[in-house]
Amino acid sequence: MQIKPILFTGGFGQMDARHRKKSTPEKGMKIVKMGGPAYRIGMGGGAASSRPSGEISELDFNAVQRGDAEMEQKMNRIIRACCELGARNPIVSLHDQGCGGNCNVLKEIMEPVGGKIDLRDIIVGDDTMSVLEIWGAEYQENNCALIRAEDVPVIKKVAERERSGYCVVGTITGDGRVVVHDAKDNTTPVDLPLDKVLGKLPPKTFYSNHSDLVPAADPPEVMKALLSRTGPGVLEHAITQVLSSVTVGSKRFLTNKVDRSVTGLIAQQQCVGPLQTPLSNCAVYAHSHVTPDGTPVKGGVTAIGEQPIKGLLSGAANARMSVGEAVTNIVWAKCTSLGDIKAEGNWMWASKLPGEGAAMYDTAEALKEIMCELGLAIDGGKDSLSMAAKAGKEVVKAPGEITISLYCGCTDVTKTVTPDLKSPPGASILLVQPAGHKSRCGGSMLAHIFGRLGDEPADCELPVAKALKAAFNVTQELLEQRLLTAGHDRSDGGLCSAAMEMAFAGNCGLKIDLTGVAGATTLEALFHEELGLLVEVSGSNFTKVMSAYSAAGLSCVRIGEPLTEDKIVIVGKSGSVEYEEKMTVLRDCWESTSFKLERLQANPECVAEEEASMKSRRAPLIYAKIQNPQPCWSITASAPKVAIIREEGSNGDREMSAAFRLAGFQPWDVTMSDLAAGRITLDQFRGLAFVGGFSYADVLGSAKGWAATAKFQKTASGQLSKFYGRPDTFSLGVCNGCQLMHRLNWVPFGPGAVPETEAPRLAHNKSARFESRWINLRVEKSKSMWFQGMEGSVLGMWSAHGEGRFEFPNPAHLQKVQEEGLVALRYVDDDGVPTDKYPFCPNGSPGGIASLCTADGRHLALMPHPERAVLKWQLPYMPKDWDPTGPQAAPWLQMFINARKFCNN
Repeated sequence: MQIKPILFTGGFGQMDARHRKKSTPEKGMKIVKMGGPAYRIGMGGGAASSRPSGEISELDFNAVQRGDAEMEQKMNRIIRACCELGARNPIVSLHDQGCGGNCNVLKEIMEPVGGKIDLRDIIVGDDTMSVLEIWGAEYQENNCALIRAEDVPVIKKVAERERSGYCVVGTITGDGRVVVHDAKDNTTPVDLPLDKVLGKLPPKTFYSNHSDLVPAADPPEVMKALLSRTGPGVLEHAITQVLSSVTVGSKRFLTNKVDRSVTGLIAQQQCVGPLQTPLSNCAVYAHSHVTPDGTPVKGGVTAIGEQPIKGLLSGAANARMSVGEAVTNIVWAKCTSLGDIKAEGNWMWASKLPGEGAAMYDTAEALKEIMCELGLAIDGGKDSLSMAAKAGKEVVKAPGEITISLYCGCTDVTKTVTPDLKSPPGASILLVQPAGHKSRCGGSMLAHIFGRLGDEPADCELPVAKALKAAFNVTQELLEQRLLTAGHDRSDGGLCSAAMEMAFAGNCGLKIDLTGVAGATTLEALFHEELGLLVEVSGSNFTKVMSAYSAAGLSCVRIGEPLTEDKIVIVGKSGSVEYEEKMTVLRDCWESTSFKLERLQANPECVAEEEASMKSRRAPLIYAKIQNPQPCWSITASAPKVAIIREEGSNGDREMSAAFRLAGFQPWDVTMSDLAAGRITLDQFRGLAFVGGFSYADVLGSAKGWAATAKFQKTASGQLSKFYGRPDTFSLGVCNGCQLMHRLNWVPFGPGAVPETEAPRLAHNKSARFESRWINLRVEKSKSMWFQGMEGSVLGMWSAHGEGRFEFPNPAHLQKVQEEGLVALRYVDDDGVPTDKYPFCPNGSPGGIASLCTADGRHLALMPHPERAVLKWQLPYMPKDWDPTGPQAAPWLQMFINARKFCNN
């Protein structure tokens, strides 16, 4: 298998190695477009963005590309279905449509042999589009593929099943020309030799001089005076200003509004620790949900680095520190090896402005040198080289930036450490200093909060890079031996933010001793941003870890320990305590800017509720009545079948299939189009699961589009009604599927039991936005067969929805579901007590209701996602006495096992 990054998502995945290379076009092959129709958008977008600053006098909205996530997903399902045919994959070559639209993608996919395009076979969404617009519009969610003529029916069937657009637009001719035919008037708008169109252009010469750049550095004496500041309030001011800056402060305002658990393959997302603090250094995903019993779960890890402010002082430092930061982020997951790590380099630069080209060249040269030293390689990237705009008479430019995205294979996704302090017995916090005694503060947050840029920035010159390489290898070996309990990188905000963030995430106190840290003064030692690694180790492992770093010739000093008290204590360069404050007060400071931004994008009442709760938060009470259910790693041909039902926009089908598969079922992928077309019936299935996602993009509200198909498409409606009426069946609806089951009145009372206008339904979250949370639930004593033997358990589960608040138009029905045992799950607070308070209850459901079932216990609908929490490596937090290693099952698998027992009985 090969791992490849996907630039437009910032993520990466895996692919069959047989499909990693495009094959050469052959005469007679068909050129197929798949995805959305052509619209008059993105016209000239690529050309417009390439012009020098100030040349565009007004905005051209036709040049702006616009996206449709659901269309993208439907197109991707076609590609994935083809790839999963393995050696029978009908796609010979694949090319994404972007800059230049059809004009570019169609020419490039036929290179070098040539082909003929029938312009009017391209599906358009606007019949008024001209030939030029159809040919040049940069409409998105569209790919181009080469298909052998005999395989076109395969693409047609898959596209129809996925309800995605597709069209055969041309044929490979082999004459070396690109010919475009317009059947509307029988003309040929384009007829050109490919080697002239796509051949090498004459090289351009660009002139850029360092002398054109205005010096930005402060005189050295200014920075020296700043770092020597002492006196009442100086340290307090520096700490609070750095912690509350957008650069250093909490990113909670970003993390909770995106789905961080979709696919169920996420082994490490952005948040860590008992309070799910947004601090993760890297992201880790697993290759598969199902692995042979006892074998490590393999996957991949990715991390990024960027240091544009330091680039204002030195382009070379920008490059080296960006790479260094990425390495000190990715190091916390066990990689196959340093040499296996690959990188994407994404450039953002106003390269056409005076002097900026020279600075970019310096950056590129330095990037090459450090990559060679570390043994890393850039295998792709993107660029935005017009990062400037004219505002009146002033030209505003962005700092030159190179963002480094690293990615690598993981031998075991459980061999990771997170930044949250775990406070093991006799714990110590160590600082590894690849830069040794260096403590440069130019371009740092400390300089910024005092209104300065500084002089010399932190850097990763070749000697430091050699030490960084050694630090990486030692840390990776310590991860392999599981000798570290927590780890974090020193970056923006220096040691101050790195160490305090570890305490914030661990919900504990901290003592820091700066006497052994590089830097002449307390401010310098606390805030310089030279590369560094902070590790937490238990008392029993202290000597082993110190010896390992020392043997590699690295500077490693003990700088402190976690505290049980709610305080952070700093021993300064003087050797005495120079600062002390409550951890919760400093965490509130770190969170403050994030909550201010949250108030602009969510219900301010909910934001205030969450902010007020932070001081009293603690590690949640977790209790599993059945802690270690046994997964079924292999299934028999006689295993009961369950239909995993999805609709346009559904995205939770793979993890749902895996959950049922691990419980001993045969899961089948069934689309609503399958049911509507009569390609499959539900007679053979004992269960069905309606999965999560955004059916029809939820533009009509929660699951209304899906419900319309299920109710009013005669064939599909008949199949679903017949299935529900059988006494030997069960059903499960999760998230969007939960919304659907309520629209169909399958739960809690059953079809026709109450008027549709009075049936319980799901409304918008009280917070007025999408919520992605790791929340805690209590299993209630209910009629549900799904939770037999699990009553009283309090467990974490992923929740990801925008319309999950249970609403009861008839108040008597709320009382009825509670009295008759139809409430299966409730949201609870840190003490395991049911609540409708935010953020413990992410939607405001009355009484913290998270799930309803039918009186016979067979049909269950819930808003959170149990299918994304059936294996322990999927859990972002678990009690310290749970073993996180290996592929062991998590307690939520038991509900799927209970469904299997129902079938057996």
